[in-house]
Amino acid sequence: MSVKFTFTNKCGDAIYPGVLTAGSAPPFPTTGFELQPGASADYDGVPPNWSGNVWARRLYSTDGAGRFSCASGDCGTGSVECGGSGNGPPSTLVEFTLYGGSDGGTDFYDISNVDGFNVPVQVDAPGCGTVACAADINAACPAELAAKDAASAVVVGCKSGCLAFGRDDLCCRGAYGSPDTCAPSDYSKFFKAQCPQAYSYAYDDKSSTFTCTSGASYQITFCP
Repeated sequence: MSVKFTFTNKCGDAIYPGVLTAGSAPPFPTTGFELQPGASADYDGVPPNWSGNVWARRLYSTDGAGRFSCASGDCGTGSVECGGSGNGPPSTLVEFTLYGGSDGGTDFYDISNVDGFNVPVQVDAPGCGTVACAADINAACPAELAAKDAASAVVVGCKSGCLAFGRDDLCCRGAYGSPDTCAPSDYSKFFKAQCPQAYSYAYDDKSSTFTCTSGASYQITFCP
């Protein structure tokens, strides 16, 4: 029994969703594709025990050699397919761990701003629940967190405190590598205020993890 994923682009420009499969999980049907404004794409052959994440690449260009890249979320392969390469942070991640549709298990899904934000996104699981990060965090991003396009100086993403400064207390590592020692920072609180349902730092589980009966379909909308 496979799972169906539907991607919809409600942004005003083309985006290029990327897909990264985790570890030894069976592969998703694609690792990257084009999605024009207003368009949708269905993938109904997703393995019921798939695990991985999805993000949007945006503001694409090609160089004189035809090499493809995006100013936001680029995976660095030079092509539309990411081929197993991850997102270029800061990127809004949608994370999934599926547990085998016909086995009666539970799927887990969430939206993460732990590495930052680039595009608003919403996930609908019919019969289960909706989770969204619909705010335009780029527009409110503090100057010290802003990621800008080198050519235009336009803000194309908002870095997390961890990504921007690499400190152990902001990254929940080293002496801060547990829920008891890693507390929300002013930076993670900024993201939480913008998107209360999304992960804002590593131990933000209680308000940011969502579940669904295995075998559900998932609808991912960019710029909801």
